[in-house]
Amino acid sequence: MESEVPPMQNDFTTNLTNQTDFTLNLSGHYHNTLDIEGFSSMMKDPSYCYKFYWLEAIVKLIAEDVSEATFGDVIDEMIANAWYSVREFHIHLSGMQADGQVRDGLERAVLKLTEISNLAAHASKVEIKNAIKEHERELKTYKVQLTNMVPYRALAGFFRNATQARPWESAKRMTAYIEMINKDVVLLPYTLGESSNINKEIYFNESWRRMIQENTVAILGWIQYEKIKWLQNNNPEVPGLVYKLAPMDEKMRKLANVRNLWNEVLVLTEVRDVFTGKIVDPKKYEVDHFIPWSYVMNDELWNLMPMDSSLNSAKSNKLPIWDRFFGAFAENQYMMYEFIYENEKVHMQFEKCYKDNLHSIWAGQELYRRGNTKDEFVGILMKNMQPVYDSAKRQGYEVWRNI
Repeated sequence: MESEVPPMQNDFTTNLTNQTDFTLNLSGHYHNTLDIEGFSSMMKDPSYCYKFYWLEAIVKLIAEDVSEATFGDVIDEMIANAWYSVREFHIHLSGMQADGQVRDGLERAVLKLTEISNLAAHASKVEIKNAIKEHERELKTYKVQLTNMVPYRALAGFFRNATQARPWESAKRMTAYIEMINKDVVLLPYTLGESSNINKEIYFNESWRRMIQENTVAILGWIQYEKIKWLQNNNPEVPGLVYKLAPMDEKMRKLANVRNLWNEVLVLTEVRDVFTGKIVDPKKYEVDHFIPWSYVMNDELWNLMPMDSSLNSAKSNKLPIWDRFFGAFAENQYMMYEFIYENEKVHMQFEKCYKDNLHSIWAGQELYRRGNTKDEFVGILMKNMQPVYDSAKRQGYEVWRNI
């Protein structure tokens, strides 16, 4: 996990303890003027994921040279930052309640915006923020809920040397308390204005702004690290979660060698489309995933199939009906497997898939070993694919029923 965090820059250094807690240390003038230990504790012991998104949004606004904002501005940024993970990858930000309801208020806000707008899962940040403004009235309750505690409790680490009790039950008293701490105890990253709910003002301290602007990449890397740990704990079945926090570069897709492999198979025999039963046209097909790429986040050969290109957009990231289509999918996979050991050209293309498309140990050691009967091959494929399929379904992936 450590390798996923960008290197610290400028005055920042990192210290990963045995418990993998991230602490930030500064040298030079920051050390003497800013409470970096308090800043490091801003994401300690969260109850919900939106605490990470709160700090991330503030850092991004400051990086854009914003000196003053409102709760609403920060929450709009939070919704936009969480949109892709929730919508495209069905990530639950803070797990689920026992009754099956979503726990996290930020996730509920994203789902509400999904319900009342026509935004696509891959919508741009500008499109998301425009939709938020358009549906401000319908989203107000969800946004107000996000202001209840996090803006105040995020500063709790700075209060450790204060003797006065924290008046958590009152937003007005907490606003005054924060002003007092900032004046008499320690300089805070932000103080708050007198307005209420989402209109409440946030004033960013100039010294903290300079520090954050000079170290934005490092701080965002730290936030991402902590957020990933939280999300993985709350989504234990989800593979490749580190890649599901922002839109992916399509260049990551590695399908060329698999397509070349299927091209060789199509020269030797007819292959029927898994979904239509029609013969695949060698000039009009795409290589696609049976279990959506957005869930597995890999291009493993055992999950790929030749598919009528006209159906690709309709399938999108939906799950095929298992009982209806897995048999045809496994049939095509076994057909390819047989040619791997019967035809030299197919075998050569298969070997070229090792670099990008044959990483699963079970596939290399069991599925594609020489000598499997059809029943053995299909049994191995089903044993390993069905749990992944079921996990995606539990995570909320839609089943493709109109085919």
